[in-house]
Amino acid sequence: MLLRMSSLFLRTLRDDPADAEVPSHRLLVRAGYIRRAAPGGFSWLPLGFRVFRNVERIVREEMDRMGAQEVHFPSLLPKEPYEATGRWTEYGDNLFRLKDRRGVDHLLGPTHEEMFTLLVKDLYSSYKDLPLSLYQIQTKFRDEARPRAGLLRGREFTMKDSYSFDVDDAGLDRSYAAHRDAYIRIFDRLGLEYAIVSAMSGAMGGSRSEEFLHPTSIGEDTFVRSPGGYAANVEAVTTVVPDEIPLDGLPEAHVEDTPDTPTIDTLVAVARQLFPDAGYTAASTLKNVVVTLVHPDGTREPLVIGIPGNRDVEAKRLEAQLAPAEVEPFTEFDKHPALVKGYIGPQVLGSGSESTIRYLVDPRIVSGTRWITGANAPGKHVFDLVAGRDFTWDGVIEVAEVLAGDPAPDGSGPLELARGVEMGHIFQLGRKYAEALDLKVLDENGKLVTVTMGSYGIGVSRAVAAIAESTHDELGLVWPREVAPADVHVVATGKDAAIFEAAESLAQELVAAGLTVLYDDRPKVSPGVKFKDAELLGMPTIVTVGRGLAEGVLELRDRKTGEREEIPVDDAANRVLNAVRG
Repeated sequence: MLLRMSSLFLRTLRDDPADAEVPSHRLLVRAGYIRRAAPGGFSWLPLGFRVFRNVERIVREEMDRMGAQEVHFPSLLPKEPYEATGRWTEYGDNLFRLKDRRGVDHLLGPTHEEMFTLLVKDLYSSYKDLPLSLYQIQTKFRDEARPRAGLLRGREFTMKDSYSFDVDDAGLDRSYAAHRDAYIRIFDRLGLEYAIVSAMSGAMGGSRSEEFLHPTSIGEDTFVRSPGGYAANVEAVTTVVPDEIPLDGLPEAHVEDTPDTPTIDTLVAVARQLFPDAGYTAASTLKNVVVTLVHPDGTREPLVIGIPGNRDVEAKRLEAQLAPAEVEPFTEFDKHPALVKGYIGPQVLGSGSESTIRYLVDPRIVSGTRWITGANAPGKHVFDLVAGRDFTWDGVIEVAEVLAGDPAPDGSGPLELARGVEMGHIFQLGRKYAEALDLKVLDENGKLVTVTMGSYGIGVSRAVAAIAESTHDELGLVWPREVAPADVHVVATGKDAAIFEAAESLAQELVAAGLTVLYDDRPKVSPGVKFKDAELLGMPTIVTVGRGLAEGVLELRDRKTGEREEIPVDDAANRVLNAVRG
């Protein structure tokens, strides 16, 4: 295929778009690959859509290779299946809900577990029909409160979602492994660096769950890894729980005046003045954080969480642990006088108190540990308050931030923290959706059994942005060959007709050999502009036909490495083909 820039629907920009926050957003707009249509929604222009379709092709090829079969659902979906699974309400404000002219409720699909489940229920009834894996590449909709970073977080996006159906858990394990292997092949072919990390299933439900994260400083996800190979999304990290300490012989709790201690640091400073030999640090303090839970049915519940004072509550861990409830700041101290703002202590909370407010604690707070914490009176803290003796709790919750150097839960060494973008997520759903929608088959003994399912997603449109994010340089985009919109960018520079004739001849010869060629045949555009556009657009191979033609040579350039060489005109097509095909 030959793409002529003189007629291509393309306009490159010299200035960055005002709303662009990350390099991929900035460059994809400047290079004329996408255009903003609305907050969180983008139109694909010809070159951008070619990249998109190449990513889609790689995903489709590997899904077909593993034996999955492609189907396609509508984006506009009925309410009833999502009511049956509880997700009509659990999705909260992230769900686009609408009514048709008859007043019937519908939604724009954020994900399609329910529809796949009902489709299989409609057509299959025997264990002989299984295992089965179905997939689609479909537009999804989620009402993001703050769409940002271009294609990385939008309200409308394209996803590959696939679902496995098996008669038993052993079959699910095999289907999960097959999808995992397919994902490895997909991301290898896309040229993306990735880390496979343990994750939480969240609103999806299910048991085993892993994410494929692309490490990048602009990522919204934090993950951890250890020298021994442990890797997990920060939401899924579990704490190494210390041993309980015998209560016998521990000092009695005592209340001290601690005026002007609005922060943990100021409290520690006063504690060191009062008891200079105690070795107090922020980790010696017990911070009690109050939040309001808003449940899907609209009920509101105060919740107090106790964590060591050297850590903060990590928002994503908190949201993951408490989903589907949403978390809001707590403001109703006047309705709960026992909670003294800034001086909350656990003595008035927990299962042994009269309080109706739930009190959950960090796993490090075990019986026998001693703490400095609020005395439930202004300007006062209690010292040597012993867990299990002086206060109790209603449960344990993993919401404290993970710090670099924390021990890995599997004993494989200290953790290091990194940022990443979620590119894929695989879940063992189990029987949650099959039970809710009554998907059963007859087993080999003629008994009805509930089907077990897996769910597997890849962000197709997000992958375009992630690739752009990871491969660009200071000049522009640098596409890997498998996803580039064209194999070669032929640039004709100068005004001599012979230059354009030679460039045209080379472009046609390359097209005849099976390559896709982007040909800059614009007659009245300066060489400087053409060179800048070639660098911005990012084809992996650039051929310049210009002044060297008089000496019988062209310039061949590798966009990724920047290496340039002069090649003879008579052998140019072969040299370019060798460069493209390796």
